[in-house]
Amino acid sequence: MTDLNEPTDPEDRKIITLAKATLARTGAAQGACVRDTDGRTYAAATVSLDHLRLSAVAVAVAMAVSSGAQGLEAVAVAGTQDASPEDLAVAGDLPGTGVVVWSVDPAGAVRTSVAL
Repeated sequence: MTDLNEPTDPEDRKIITLAKATLARTGAAQGACVRDTDGRTYAAATVSLDHLRLSAVAVAVAMAVSSGAQGLEAVAVAGTQDASPEDLAVAGDLPGTGVVVWSVDPAGAVRTSVAL
């Protein structure tokens, strides 16, 4: 994994904005957005029910897979915590080359980023 700087790709800035908007709209612990290898985006929030708990990244990846995505290009997660090791593993389960995982605060400022 490699640490990266601020996103320069407009498509990465887009998924960061979508993750941040999902966080703000839902009030969940985290918002996330993934971009698949076809350029489609999937935004999701943390699910925290009595019988189901999923990270926002897990939900977004599941949405991508259930829509037929063959791989990922990038992931953004917004909230007060960075992407967890489990989130990184889930993102790594869907093939992609140089998948970047951006972790941003609720305002969208990048805290960390890694390339898987």
